[in-house]
Parts: sequence; structure tokens; C-alpha cells
Amino acid sequence: MCRNIRKLRRADGAPTDEELHDAALQFVRKISGYPKPSQTNKKAFERAVNGVARVSRKMFDELVTAHTVETS
Repeated sequence: MCRNIRKLRRADGAPTDEELHDAALQFVRKISGYPKPSQTNKKAFERAVNGVARVSRKMFDELVTAHTVETS
């Protein structure tokens, strides 16, 4: 299991939905200790991944950067 989560904030724009999903999946795997959930825990695992990705998208949408200030 990878120990490093990549930084997704960059000057050329927000991360893609796929990048956010992959980072959320890595995060949930890390904190749960499960590289792959059992069938019993699959739904809870998927909800957690989707929730982390959704909240991360909201954060990126709300971040104020030098680039967003210049275009306002």
C-alpha cells in the first residue's frame, strides 16, 4: 500500500474526478487498514470513498488561490 498521497492542488486547474476518486480510495484504504474490503464491508467502504471524493471536490471548488483572485 502506498504511503504517500499525491498533492492534487496545482496551478493549471482543479483535479479531475478520477484523480479525486483515486486519492479518496487511497485514503480510505490507508485509514481502514483494508487494501480491499470484504463483501460484507464493500458498501460502507464505497460510501466512504465517495464521501471523501465529494468533500474534496467541494473543498477544491471553494479554495481561493492567486489565480482565482486574478480572474474575479
